[in-house]
Amino acid sequence: MISKKIIIIISVLFFSFHLFAQKDSTKVKTKQNLIIQEGVYKPLAPAKAAFYSAIFPGLGQIYNKKYWKAPLVWGAIATPTYFYLNNNSEYKRYRTAYKLRKSGFQDEFTNDLGEVTVSLETLERAQEQLRENRDLSLMWGVIIYVLQIVEASVNAHLIQFNTDDNLSLKPSFVQDPILFDAPKVGFTLKYTF
Repeated sequence: MISKKIIIIISVLFFSFHLFAQKDSTKVKTKQNLIIQEGVYKPLAPAKAAFYSAIFPGLGQIYNKKYWKAPLVWGAIATPTYFYLNNNSEYKRYRTAYKLRKSGFQDEFTNDLGEVTVSLETLERAQEQLRENRDLSLMWGVIIYVLQIVEASVNAHLIQFNTDDNLSLKPSFVQDPILFDAPKVGFTLKYTF
């Protein structure tokens, strides 16, 4: 029993000394000065742009210094908002008139003489149509809101993309140097970074 414990302790000590004896091959030398260019790549810029756009629509576009896009975003958000509010107020108007008429009271579409200008079926159809338009306006508002967040994030990614003049594409046609009598044309595509 004791001999097994001693063997285990010796083997653990042997392997632990062996582990400490290894050298770190991934150690980085810190004597050299690294030159880091500021402003070339900011990994948090797309997340910031998306966050700003989520907080206030158009703010991500302003963060990306695309100032002309902010009024477009505001107009795109304002349009479905206007239609949502308009359709919602009209829906409530027709809904109230429908409820009053079903209860036997006078509604806004019935004059003092008791003449009905809008029938009950028309009130029902108007409610359905206005509710559908209201819901569509809400859907488009949410879609535009999400798209402007995605646009700000993608634009922040693309701003960091290298677009200098050294990037080039040079198509050229090369003839086969071995077979001159049988014309054969190939197409090469060279791109450099």
